[in-house]
Amino acid sequence: MSYVLLDRPREGVALVTLNRPERRNAMAFDVMIPLRETIERVSRDNDVRVIVLTGAGDGFCSGADLEDPGPLPDIDGLTLPSIARRAMEELEDVVLALRKAHQPVIGAINGPAVGGGMCLAMATDIRFAAETALFRAAGINNGLTAAELGLSYLLPRAIGASRAFEIMLSGRDVGAEEAARIGLVSQTVPGPDLLETAYALASRIAAYSRLGVELTKRMLWSSLDTAGLQSHLEQEGTAQLLVRLTTRNFEESIRARKDGRPPVFTD
Repeated sequence: MSYVLLDRPREGVALVTLNRPERRNAMAFDVMIPLRETIERVSRDNDVRVIVLTGAGDGFCSGADLEDPGPLPDIDGLTLPSIARRAMEELEDVVLALRKAHQPVIGAINGPAVGGGMCLAMATDIRFAAETALFRAAGINNGLTAAELGLSYLLPRAIGASRAFEIMLSGRDVGAEEAARIGLVSQTVPGPDLLETAYALASRIAAYSRLGVELTKRMLWSSLDTAGLQSHLEQEGTAQLLVRLTTRNFEESIRARKDGRPPVFTD
């Protein structure tokens, strides 16, 4: 049985589903390694314009699998500290795969996203939440740090420093309504409408320029990483000129507006 499913619900849209609902899609290595491999494979699929990530059952991802973490590959001869570091790298690579994907990744958060599951949700580019979703930075509850898998980087950039400090240091639950109000997710919708909401946005994005969409994703993440406005302005300018001078997208958008039709971008 595959713990990661790949479907094509609409043209240009790939749906990736964590498929271990009886464990609320916990982050066992036999779930997370296939997830990374699937994201990397879909990223190279030029027929896919947007990726949607969700969980099977009533949970998105419950974080560390405390019952059976699954097999960790390539650890023969390593000591415990090295095995622990290798394990963290496997999980960190999932976050990086989502960031590096050529396509925007929409997180359809269908239920609890706890611990590493919250980190996984925050690594997506856009998030929609079902009304039953909740978020918890659970490391602090377990006597560890709440800072793992990029959460202390991603969360304050999404909702501001003060809120991120409070949520990560308290270990409290953030419900779907609050998550939308503070900007942790873009929108909260009834559970039955969650995937359709994600697909509708995915189809809209898929109609735009491939290069324009990918570079917009890159520039948005770059703006969060950049050390200053001037360097980011230069990166934005280079990206904009690349699309303007190497495609006919701008001319097509003008023709389409005059013709009263949607533009057709062929890059």
